Amino acid sequence: MFRRFLVILIRRSFLVLLLICMGCVAQSSSPDLERKIERQVRSVYSIPPEIHILVSAPAPSSEWPGYDSVSVTIGNDDGKKQDLQFLVSKDRTSMMRLVKFDLTKDPYNELMKKIDVTGRPTRGAKASKVLAVNFDDFECPYCSRMHQTLFPEIFKEYGDRVTFIYKDYPLAEIHPWAIHAAVDANCLGAQNSDAYWDFADYIHANQREVSNEKTPDARFAALDRLTMLQGQKHNLDTVKLQSCVKAQDEGAVKASMKQGDAIGVSATPTLFINGEKIDGAVPISEVRAALDRALRDNGLPVPVHAATASAPVSK
Repeated sequence: MFRRFLVILIRRSFLVLLLICMGCVAQSSSPDLERKIERQVRSVYSIPPEIHILVSAPAPSSEWPGYDSVSVTIGNDDGKKQDLQFLVSKDRTSMMRLVKFDLTKDPYNELMKKIDVTGRPTRGAKASKVLAVNFDDFECPYCSRMHQTLFPEIFKEYGDRVTFIYKDYPLAEIHPWAIHAAVDANCLGAQNSDAYWDFADYIHANQREVSNEKTPDARFAALDRLTMLQGQKHNLDTVKLQSCVKAQDEGAVKASMKQGDAIGVSATPTLFINGEKIDGAVPISEVRAALDRALRDNGLPVPVHAATASAPVSK
């Protein structure tokens, strides 16, 4: 809930200049100023009552004469928060929010630096200049649709020039067996990338096979059984695989989720193509457009697309 709210907040605050009139009083007392700022922020950004707002004391701004800097912290009872910076006029009659961009850095490159893909199973081109990273949930029906769009349709067109990687982002509060599936997949991936991808293909195409089991333990057992079958198919170390599956170490999965949170992932699937985010219900043409743009930016040839209707990728 709070992650979804922050996404909305960021979208609404994406203004180069936001000017808010705070009245015509020459000077406001500190408590009065804090109250005015809180009410303006809560109103402009439609912040729900359960979200807390904390306003810092004004401090002189070195960059903007005539204004003081104020930090507004928005958070909830779970400890999740976001800080927004505002400028308040010296006479306390107006407030504005500026978004400052550092043109010396590429925002997409900076984002990709925050995604750790070390040791993750890859599919497609080896060490390509174009990297497609998908934050995935094995139990998510929309992830299943995205997976089937990427593999095989997108993969047929881009598999020889793009590297595909999956990161874990199981929404355990609504998908109770998603974490278990992610752990099992990683147990396979630790020994063989093809085993990981075959498992991902099968689970995304057959989610009901797991979900139709009557109890949580039965669903976990079904996942473990499918994992061991993939291990046998790819001649993996069965003892090592069984030990990994039994341990159910969620550390790597939780770390992946934390990385997703840090870069604005709030739902699944969320796909990053060289840092460009594809989030929400988009037609496959938009996925192609992002891939083509990344290829061109890196001086790589773009595939010729068949003249077919674009199917939507929902979330």
